[in-house]
Amino acid sequence: MEPMPASLDRLRRLPRAEVHVHLEGCFDAALLEQWSQRFGESMPRPRESLFRFEGLADFLEFLDWACGLVRTSDELSEAAYAFAARLHGSGGGYGDLIFNPTHWHHWHGRLPQMLDALDAGLRAAEQDGLPPVGLCVSLLRTQSAQAAAELVDLLLTLRHPRVVALSIDGNEASAGRTGPRFAGAFRRAGAAGLKRTVHAGESSGPEGVRDAVVLLGADRIDHGVRAIEDAAVVKMLAERGIPLGVCPTSNVSLGVYRWLAEHPLERLRQAGVPISINTDDPALLGTSLEREYDLCRAASAWSDDDLRAVARTSIDACFANDDVKARLRAALSRW
Repeated sequence: MEPMPASLDRLRRLPRAEVHVHLEGCFDAALLEQWSQRFGESMPRPRESLFRFEGLADFLEFLDWACGLVRTSDELSEAAYAFAARLHGSGGGYGDLIFNPTHWHHWHGRLPQMLDALDAGLRAAEQDGLPPVGLCVSLLRTQSAQAAAELVDLLLTLRHPRVVALSIDGNEASAGRTGPRFAGAFRRAGAAGLKRTVHAGESSGPEGVRDAVVLLGADRIDHGVRAIEDAAVVKMLAERGIPLGVCPTSNVSLGVYRWLAEHPLERLRQAGVPISINTDDPALLGTSLEREYDLCRAASAWSDDDLRAVARTSIDACFANDDVKARLRAALSRW
């Protein structure tokens, strides 16, 4: 079911935040083709089929290739600015933007320079009236406990004002259980004031969600939808008020669910779990924030009050400062 243009226009005016979106998934095909030609890199597939993925593993390999095309600070700044412009175009008022340094081959060992380049693009965007954005620096699930500790050491040394959270992502199914490995790093990050957001309950089942909460102290969970398979995990999320950053099109496109009708989004929400709607990798999945809201509205027969509630959750769950949250809540009350 494709959204109607009129409903998309209305949803663009719904004040909200986006809390689960990856910088690596925001490059459009034309830009990737331009960069690949500039650096003499072969594209993995023709442009017209560039974003046709065979599953999560193929998708993650593609991210490594795409990020390997970004070689200068100017390109990083352009990518950050373009994300803020994309968010603004969808009506988002704030974004928590995830990026994983392991995907960016030409920037290995240069995280301070990478943060400065991204910050420059986001500062320029804010000066042009685009939404504020915080950065969530992500570990890859296959990294070692030592690598996780070293990343936290660096983040705590830098104390970069743009960095709001430590994250972890990657293929849970291939990596196996990783919560115990990263518990120490996440504990230190939380104690030092960094927020913690964890990919779980996508290619893993509810046990990954439990580990994210119990072992990693997640303030927010990215995906988390397979918690629905264990009533005790659903109850834990609801009682602790731990929000899920859900990405319906991503879950269907990458085979977590066959179609939106079987997605557990509304069952989780009705069980009291805080839910926000997000795009995950909008350019690669051919979606937008307003489209995701409209698809969910249609699939779950949401009223305006339901839409406001989900938008309110996104604001409450985001890692923006209190002033930004207050402004968005006030705007939401007028929608």
